[in-house]
Formats: sequence, structure tokens, C-alpha cells
Amino acid sequence: MRPIHPIDAARNGRGGRRGSSSVLAAAALATVLALTATACGPEEDGASGEPTASAAASSDGKIVIPDELKNRLKEHGIDLDKWRNGEWKNWDKDQWLREAKDYVNPIIENLWNPERMRDADTSPEQPVADDISGDEGVTDPTPAVREAAEAHTPYHDSVPESGKLLFDGPEGSMVCSATVVKDPAHPGKSNLVWTAGHCVHAGKEGGWYRNIAFVPGYNDSGMETAKLESATKEEIAPYGVWWSDWASTSDQWIAEGASTGGQGAPYDFAVLHVTPETGASAKSLEETVGYALPVDFDAPAVSGISSLTATGYPAAPPYDGQRAFQCDDTPGRLSVLQGEPTMYRIGCSMTGGASGGGWVGEGADGKPALFSNTSIGPVTAGWLAGPRLGKEAEAVYEGVSRKYAGQ
Repeated sequence: MRPIHPIDAARNGRGGRRGSSSVLAAAALATVLALTATACGPEEDGASGEPTASAAASSDGKIVIPDELKNRLKEHGIDLDKWRNGEWKNWDKDQWLREAKDYVNPIIENLWNPERMRDADTSPEQPVADDISGDEGVTDPTPAVREAAEAHTPYHDSVPESGKLLFDGPEGSMVCSATVVKDPAHPGKSNLVWTAGHCVHAGKEGGWYRNIAFVPGYNDSGMETAKLESATKEEIAPYGVWWSDWASTSDQWIAEGASTGGQGAPYDFAVLHVTPETGASAKSLEETVGYALPVDFDAPAVSGISSLTATGYPAAPPYDGQRAFQCDDTPGRLSVLQGEPTMYRIGCSMTGGASGGGWVGEGADGKPALFSNTSIGPVTAGWLAGPRLGKEAEAVYEGVSRKYAGQ
């Protein structure tokens, strides 16, 4: 699991859209860092629900299987009926698709029921012995810990672009965070979501995760966990469950990414195209939540950024993944491996589950823009690091936008 960062809502560049309540904890971090992919985690896979339908949506609102998806499933020997009735739980190596072109994610209606959404958790910590400080010439001192502050409720007013990402892996149901971003091919009507690469693909030792779905405004009112246990799906997911019908991450993450140690972290980003679980919708995701962020692929070096705000749903203790938190800090630099891009790093107490959550700063036009996403941090929490988005990230983003440009 990769640690994530909380957001100190004190400064957000949104003209007061976010409140301010983050506390600085001047606690020193342990000198030995154990990194883990902050997002992913197992759940006892007992609540599979009763899957009743699958795939994308037709113009009349009925759930159907697009021919493209049917053909890709058939190419890989996947029987759709068997898949939705439990075959997706087969993680044999020859069944775990890993190449960029092989992404398939048929909708299984009601698989993500309230209990399953609530119980998705982060993965066990897998610490590494070696320090990842890298080239000290481009690694700044470890930042002071910033205690994450809960986002103001309703989240739809304070962080309408944010939500929880749910998915299944070999160890069970897992959780990350994600952000609604603008789509240049569909101005004002985006169905694109930004997250971390390790939230959709296991990297060099695995393949694409399954049943990937985005829940914008998860637990929008910030209900306590005890109340969530009796909440309806509409209360937990007021803006619906949006399944990813396509995902793209960097070639570097697929080739080098690992759950510990920071390998592939400078390229740990992904873009999803999503569709509503319940069938065709007259409104896009952006129209449904009322907001989407532009992505800044030409962000300045840390010396030109006064503050970045990270948002996520941390799920590892002391958090439980049911509420959105934020951290705000002036970023520093972190070099994971010599010869690879330097990452942004901020102080933050957020833990596993916040991975993939967006880092927002002030764009060149003075308005909020996505600068990065949570990627790595120490097992003990205290800071988060995210990739600096450049030409590789822009290529992933534009590729997904182009794929759906005519639709």
C-alpha cells in the first residue's frame, strides 16, 4: 500500500470554497522509511452480491455489452456469464491481463453494494529496508508532519471533484481516491477520472485490477461509520457508481511499478473513462457532480509553487476510509531513483486509501488545477509524494480523451 496525504484546508486557491482546519504536528519521522503503495487493500471477499448485469450502456438506457468489449473478452477466453458469476475471482497468471491494450472491466451491477463499498480496505504494509532518499542533491529535507483535516461537508460543496475508487485484486477488495478532470474532447461534459497507476494496475508483477469503479462524493454528508452500516446505496453514493470502461497508465508503471520501494513512482498516474452503472445517462460525470479540474502538465518546479492541497479517503489506521480528508503544504523535492524525474513531496498524516487522490494548486491562470496525485509515503505516515506531471502523463491523458472523442 502506498501512503497518502491529508489536506490542510487552510489554503486552497478556490476563493474560499474549502475551509481551513489543518493542524501542524511537529513530530519527527522515523529515519528508516518503509514505503508501500498507499491505496490498496484486502477485504474478506464474502459480500459478492448477486451480480445481475454487465457492461456498458445503450442509448435507451439498458445495460448491454459493446461489440468491442465482447471481442476483447472473447480474445482472452473470457466467458461473460461465468465472469459476472464469479470467474473474475480467478487470479491465475494466465488469466490476469497486464498489457495496456488488454484492459477489460465489464460492469457487474450491484457488485459494489453498500457493505462492499464500506468494507473495501487497504493492503497489509510491506516495508522495505532500503532508504529511498536517492540523490541528496535533489531531495529536500523531510517535511514536518501535517495532520490531515476532514473536508467540509457536504463534500459536494467543498471537494466536488473528489471521490473514492473501488477495485478488486488477488487479496480482496481495495480502495483508492480519484479526481474528476476535464476532457478536451468534451468541454463541460467530461467522463474522465485521474488516479494513481498503482490503483488500476499491479505493475511489473501483475496486471489490471478488476471491477474498477469510481464513487464521486462518497459519503457526501460525512456520516459516522456506525450510521453508514444502515445507510442506503443512494446515501453512500449520492451521485452514483461509475464503472471504468477504459483505463490507461504509463508504460513505465506497467514495466517497473512495484508495491514497495518506490519503483515506478515518478510515473505512477492513470486516467480512466467512466460510465454510469445503471445505464445511459443524459448527464456526464462532470455535469453530475458540477465540477472538473484542468490538469497542469507544465507545472513549475517546487520553487514556483507556494502550496499544494491533497485530498483523499485514507483507510489505514487511524482512519477508516469512510470520510474525505485534506492536507495543504508547500512542496519539496524527492528523488526516488537517480536518472528518473524528481517528485513533489508534502507533509501529511494520511494513510493507505488516499493513494490516487488529487493534488491541487494554482494554475497559470490563477485558477485551481491538478498538479499531481498521491503515490508513495512511509508506512508510518507523515509525508506523501506524487509525480510531477509531464509529457508522459499528458500522452496518457490525451490518449484516453481521443479514444472517446467521437462518442
